[in-house]
Amino acid sequence: MNRAALAAQVAKATKLSKAQADAAISATLKGITGALKKGDSVTLIGFGTYGVAQRKARTGRNPATGKPLRIPAKKVVKFTAGKALKAAVK
Repeated sequence: MNRAALAAQVAKATKLSKAQADAAISATLKGITGALKKGDSVTLIGFGTYGVAQRKARTGRNPATGKPLRIPAKKVVKFTAGKALKAAVK
């Protein structure tokens, strides 16, 4: 499912226009992004939790040459599925 399909489904379920549904999705994603930028986690009960984790620096290998290279530390987004989402997908 892409964003347009999601907006169409939200519009149908909420009786909003597709533009209004897309604006609501955009605002939701902007809110989640803003919270993650600040280092906060976002919990949507029944769906899951978005959070930020620190990945340590490590040594990798260039697949073309086989030479080792240094991969720097960085922050990554993690998602943990909630109980209801896990049960729905089962």
